[in-house]
Amino acid sequence: MTSIGGVEMVDWNLAVATATRFVRPGPEVSRDEARAIVAELRRHAKSSEEHVRGFTRMAQPGAEGGAVSHDTPVLVVDRPGWIRANVAGFRAVLKPLLAKMEDRRSSTPGGAVLGAVGGKVTGVELGMLLSFLASRVLGQYETFAPASRDLPAGTQGGRLLLVAPNIVHVERELDVAPHDFRLWVCLHEETHRTQFSAVPWLRDHIEGEIQSFLAETDIDPGTLLERLREAAQSLAGARPEGEEGEESRSLVDVVQTPVQREILGRLTAVMSLLEGHADYVMDGVGPEVVPSVAEIREKFQKRRASGAGRLDQALRKLLGLDAKLRQYRDGERFVRSVVEEVGMDGFNRVWTSPNTLPTKQEIAKPADWVARVHRKADGAP
Repeated sequence: MTSIGGVEMVDWNLAVATATRFVRPGPEVSRDEARAIVAELRRHAKSSEEHVRGFTRMAQPGAEGGAVSHDTPVLVVDRPGWIRANVAGFRAVLKPLLAKMEDRRSSTPGGAVLGAVGGKVTGVELGMLLSFLASRVLGQYETFAPASRDLPAGTQGGRLLLVAPNIVHVERELDVAPHDFRLWVCLHEETHRTQFSAVPWLRDHIEGEIQSFLAETDIDPGTLLERLREAAQSLAGARPEGEEGEESRSLVDVVQTPVQREILGRLTAVMSLLEGHADYVMDGVGPEVVPSVAEIREKFQKRRASGAGRLDQALRKLLGLDAKLRQYRDGERFVRSVVEEVGMDGFNRVWTSPNTLPTKQEIAKPADWVARVHRKADGAP
């Protein structure tokens, strides 16, 4: 526990309570409908394993018959369940950063009192952000999730979350076939689970990059709190409509040193790869098993690009979600270009080691990655 005098810098329980209180209610379904939706999502998650494995040709080393052996659970959750899972993940990943910030605060006169007050305020602000996100995420592979009684995880950490009310909300909003849309979503999320199951070093590599990024962070606790407050004010509509300025900055922008920018470039590249690969697989498998995949993709892309208005766009910028949308697009283009040039087995060289991951520049220029990884490895001049 990261705390000052027994008081945590972030009141995590308050964050959960705040997010749960303010999260929007899900779509109306009967109890029988809810049971049927949960059962169908679990079936689709299971069937997606074979589809993804066959298309990607990714296998866990040593797995019998080339199979990917999953011990990471699939959890179909509601919005409060997603909130609890993500608070647990944030708490684990941010522990070194919070410890560093608390060391600084403990040396300040009155630091213990500030810690008590700040912990509650930060918990509320974080809860407000999570309440916004909890109604938008369809699914998520939690790479660093710690296990708990109601939220199990695999032996190496990790679990696959499918947020049932959000999936139902979007399929209704888009007016697409529910069976097809649910399978389509599961194909994307199952690809992420396969990535980490078939590439044992990937989790440790990403965790190492994140911790290096956090170790370089030198941000005053008050500055971070102010960014969270700005996000919450945007949620509440407190910022005047015509006022511009800090709302256009991402939370990530305020914690970057030159070293961090290098690390963030590498993280951006690997996340673009993972997201783009999942989109590519989802669309590659789709035509064979999802009859209405073309309609779903067209409508979903329009929804993904449009946002829900000025408030939603401001929050996307503040939280860095615009960058995530670019990752889907740029990463999918990279994967598609490489597969077209060297085939799926040639593309899978990307999973050989951290050295074969694409750089941020190579994501934009796939031919450069092919030249570096393939032609040099094959002895070409």
